[in-house]
Amino acid sequence: MDALPCLLEYSPEALTELLAGWGHKPYRATQLTEWIWKHRATDFESMNNLPPELRQRLAASFSLRPLRVIEVNHSTSGTTRKFLSRLEDGHSVESVIIPAAQGQAGAQSERLTLCVSSQVGCAFGCKFCASGLLGFTRNLTAAEILGQIVAAEELAGERIDNLVFMGMGEPLANMDNLLKALEQIMHPKVLNIGARHITISTSGNVPGLQRLAEFNRPIRLAVSLHGASDDVRSRIMPVNKKWPLSQLIPALQRWRRSSKHLITLEYILIQDVNAMLPEAEKLAALAASLHAKVNLIPYNTVEGLPWQRPTEEHCRAFCRVLIRHRVPVTMRYEKGHDINAACGQLRLRRETGAAAEPQQRG
Repeated sequence: MDALPCLLEYSPEALTELLAGWGHKPYRATQLTEWIWKHRATDFESMNNLPPELRQRLAASFSLRPLRVIEVNHSTSGTTRKFLSRLEDGHSVESVIIPAAQGQAGAQSERLTLCVSSQVGCAFGCKFCASGLLGFTRNLTAAEILGQIVAAEELAGERIDNLVFMGMGEPLANMDNLLKALEQIMHPKVLNIGARHITISTSGNVPGLQRLAEFNRPIRLAVSLHGASDDVRSRIMPVNKKWPLSQLIPALQRWRRSSKHLITLEYILIQDVNAMLPEAEKLAALAASLHAKVNLIPYNTVEGLPWQRPTEEHCRAFCRVLIRHRVPVTMRYEKGHDINAACGQLRLRRETGAAAEPQQRG
């Protein structure tokens, strides 16, 4: 049997329309919205201010959860948590909870970030990434994207207030479901996460960039660049053969003109591939032309792939080249390196021979 549609992707307005078609007043939709998003009900029977016949009809027509967490891994520090979720069709996706202190050192407040997946697997085949090793299976629905956020808040016991679409898959290759999920994420009666607290990462999907720009919200943009010339980038990222830098850079320039935010260029440092100092000079020139900032990320080792992580001193030397050219740059060491937090690693390990029972690892 096909899975029931999930109410997570129904906006308050859509619920009002749905229940009106069933003969119910608008206040019933308000009650239902509160049960879904305020009380986080996991079953319809607990919605005790709704009429029994309405609860029964909802239960026969819809689900409230599109996925189930089957494994949780904690980093050594205990702060970063990566979890694997089983979807209704048996496939699985990964998400990562990452706390980050706000403000000055010693500040008590924290921002809780969730790294969200948008697809089961990935078709773009970036050579450093585990997500594509098992190939592309399908797009996630809007409900499955939202379900990761709900699951993360249940695991963390607190609100997720920052989202990065940097998990499994290419978000801009799943635009219909991405935009539908974003509407729910930003809706004041749903998740109420502001656009400025949402980052979409793309490997360079030029048509998707145009469509995201037309969405016209102040969402932050990160680009998985990883090579500042076509020959180096094509070696790492096959997408560059379809949309080379000669197409990507003008698309990013158009985005910059329509956005108030700096573009972030993500650049994974891979030994003897793209981490040579002449490549740093090329990256500095490209970043300066876009007025972009750069995140340098020492490669997170993936079993089965040949790439190596440069030494820390070499990474710092690469970083100093960008600083000398006055490019805003951050050296971002991956949180959760000890729990295989890079995209797709947990799913890859589980689907190529790990134990079948749910487990939690400390």
